[in-house]
Order: sequence, then structure tokens, then C-alpha cells
Amino acid sequence: MRRQLLRSTFAAVLLSVLILGLPLALAAWWAATDDFRRLRGWLDGPSPLFLKPIPLLGIVVGLAVVAVLAGVLVASLEARRFAEPMTQLVERAERLGAGESQLQPLVTGIREVDRVSEVLARSAHQMTRSLASERDFASDASHQLRTPLTALLMRLEEISVTDDLGVVGEEASIAITQVERLTTVVDDLLSRTRRGHEVRPPAVSLDSVIASLQREWQPAFEQAHRSVRVHGQRGLFVRATPAALSQVLSTLLENSLAHGRGTVDVEARRSGPSVVVEVSDQGDGVPAAIAPHIFERSVSTAQSTGLGLALARDLAEANGGRLELIQRQPAIFALFLSEADPG
Repeated sequence: MRRQLLRSTFAAVLLSVLILGLPLALAAWWAATDDFRRLRGWLDGPSPLFLKPIPLLGIVVGLAVVAVLAGVLVASLEARRFAEPMTQLVERAERLGAGESQLQPLVTGIREVDRVSEVLARSAHQMTRSLASERDFASDASHQLRTPLTALLMRLEEISVTDDLGVVGEEASIAITQVERLTTVVDDLLSRTRRGHEVRPPAVSLDSVIASLQREWQPAFEQAHRSVRVHGQRGLFVRATPAALSQVLSTLLENSLAHGRGTVDVEARRSGPSVVVEVSDQGDGVPAAIAPHIFERSVSTAQSTGLGLALARDLAEANGGRLELIQRQPAIFALFLSEADPG
């Protein structure tokens, strides 16, 4: 901007000098021709000598006034040229302060203004991402906490209606496990927020996670006169946090309980360097119109939030795996995770 201001100032001064100096130079050239005979003829004219300079002074003064006006005009045009982008920049800053997030950078040819505009546009984009991340975090947190809270409530209800101390002790032990899982879920959510997904997931026993989930979901499936059958290879270890793995598989079990029928099969097996966990049931499956969008947020086959499968896929990808719908009817979901060394 400083260079452009110098150029505009130089242009105004140069224009003024040309307006004033060019006619004077032409007059001097005219007077100097023919060995100043024209000048001597003009001075020897009939008018008094003391009146001779007056027209010349008038011309000089007129030229000076014209030069000043031209300089003012050029300066005004340049000032308007610089003021308009600054006004637009101020307007965009006010819009950003008011919460607007869709800002396009200005292209004015003024490097400093363009750079500030790019920074404002980049800040608006970062603010949009931050707000979206906060909304997603709130939705994910509410969904991840709902499942263990529901299971905990079921255990407490069982305790409240029984007088058998053995049943009370068993249900209380499971309830304590649910509280510990809640704590793990909260810690996992906070760690994801603080450090992102850059830390390599630990090795976890797939058998222990599936067995815990089978105990957790058994009462709900028994109440619906259904069951969960676990089969496949045993002794597998995968790369995932226990909370994330439990949440993904819980989402698939909950989805099958709500939308499926019959026995739910959970099968674990090796597939190359990966471990695949397939969850299927005997229901009607996923409608053809919904299947391509089944993992998108707010997509659901019933009156639900539509966050479960979207969050489950995000958690799988955050742990280096993926979650796919490999068969539509009956529905078969497959969780692919990297196999880990038991040691």
C-alpha cells in the first residue's frame, strides 16, 4: 500500500508540474526563436512596459490554479480507490464479528488489504469448523452416554424389584461396570477433543469386549424374546480403545434390537492383516433408498436421532478401522480393525 500511495502522490505532483511547466516551456521556446526577435517585438509594442508582465502573470497564475485542481482531482480519485476496499474490509470484519461464517476474500490489487481479507476469510472458515466440531461433539457425547446410562438404569431397576441378595449383588456388580464404562467414555471423549486422533490406539482383547457387551445387552434382548449368539475365532486382539470398540458394537446391537428380528449373530474372524467383526440378524434389512446414506447423520429408518451409525463409523475410522454395510437384506454390518499383537 505504501508503494501505491507513493505512486499516486508522484502522479499528482507530475501532473501538476506538467500542467504548469509545459506551457511555460513552450512560451520560452517561442520567445527564444529567431534570436529573441519575437520577444523584443512584443516588448517594443505600443502598450506601456510596466503592463507587459501582467498577462504573463495571469497565465502563470491560471496554470498554477489548474495544476492545483488537477492534483486535487487525482488525489481524490486515488483516495476513493483506497477508501472503498477499506470500507469493504471493515464491513467484512463487522460481519465476522456478528457471527457470519461465509466470507469470500477480496481481490483489490492492494496487497495489504487482500492479505487482511484472506485472514478474515480463513478465520471465518476456522470458526465454522470449530462450531461444527462443537455441535458434533455435543451430539456424539449425548449419544455415547445414552447407551451405558440406559443399561445402568435397567440394572438399577432390577435391583429395586428383587429381594434376592444374590441377584442384588450380581446386578450391583454389573452396575458398577456400567459406571466404570461411563467414566471411560467421558475420558475418551475428552482425550479426542484435546489431542485429536493422532495417538495410536492400544491393543484390546476382542473376546473380553464382546463378552462384556453380551452380558450388558442380554436383559434387553431377553425382554424382546430374542438372543445374541457369539461365534467365530477366539483370542483375537485389535487396535482400538476399549470405549470406542464397545460403543461401535453397542450401536450395532442397539440398531439390531430396534430394527431387526430374530437372533443376532456376532462373528469375529481374521481377514488378511485385519480382524472383521460381523453383526447380523434375521430382519428385513435396510431399505434400498436408505442403504447408500445409512452412515450419514440424521438418516434413520425410524424415529431416532440418526447419529448412531454415523458416530460408530467415525469412531471406527478414528481407531484406524472402518465400518461398512456389506449386505442389505438381511442387514450385515462389518467392522474392520487392525489386528494387534497380544503382547
